[in-house]
Amino acid sequence: QVQLVESGGGLVQAGGSLRLSCTASGRTFGNYAMAWFRQAPGKEREFVSAANWSGDSTEYADSVKGRCTISRDNTKNTLYLEMNSLRPEDTAVYYCAAGTYTVGDSTRYKYWGQGTQVTVSS
Repeated sequence: QVQLVESGGGLVQAGGSLRLSCTASGRTFGNYAMAWFRQAPGKEREFVSAANWSGDSTEYADSVKGRCTISRDNTKNTLYLEMNSLRPEDTAVYYCAAGTYTVGDSTRYKYWGQGTQVTVSS
């Protein structure tokens, strides 16, 4: 069982940066791949980025590639998403998830956090 809590969201101007964090409870954080998804109002949840159990394999959605960096610190049970050059279209609730390493398939991620709101103003 893994419980996930996101933090770091907020309101930022276009072109700005944010770092999201996701802290996991339990002793098995390092056993899981981790991912970030997001959901904008009126839209389906979409994949943002994923990292395998060690963090040495990562994937990104084309929409954030080059602007976002996923990382994890298994000693701190924490996942990060560094977001730069933010755009209004990045506005969404961002969720972290734990599960099986895959790109895009949210059903492979078993545990989910409650989300943190990111709002990018133009």
